[in-house]
Amino acid sequence: QVQLVESGGGLVQVGGSLSLSCVASGSIFSINHMGWYRQRPGKQRDLVALITSAGNSDYAPSVKGRFTISRDNAKNTVYLQMTDLEPEDTGVYYCNADLFEWRPSGPVDSGVDYWGNGTLVTVSS
Repeated sequence: QVQLVESGGGLVQVGGSLSLSCVASGSIFSINHMGWYRQRPGKQRDLVALITSAGNSDYAPSVKGRFTISRDNAKNTVYLQMTDLEPEDTGVYYCNADLFEWRPSGPVDSGVDYWGNGTLVTVSS
């Protein structure tokens, strides 16, 4: 089995900064892309940032220039550095990963993305 665990959420004032991390563990051969999603109150879950195995990244327009996604392949970890936080950034942040798992036959694409349980970020004004 594979598990993703997020950490780093908390209460921050407007304009403040916060860093999130997500560690993947289990029967992992390699990780393809990893990303951060968030679900804001009353809204659907949407993409915040994505990073490929090569280190190329993409961001939602609302966070570009304020958030930075990075990864450490040796530690199977993805990070999200958030600055200049706004009340609209409040929500539950989820880690997502597409990976290859170890199976009896060898490494195999999981076919289904894995998700963490989320970490809450609250930005107060």
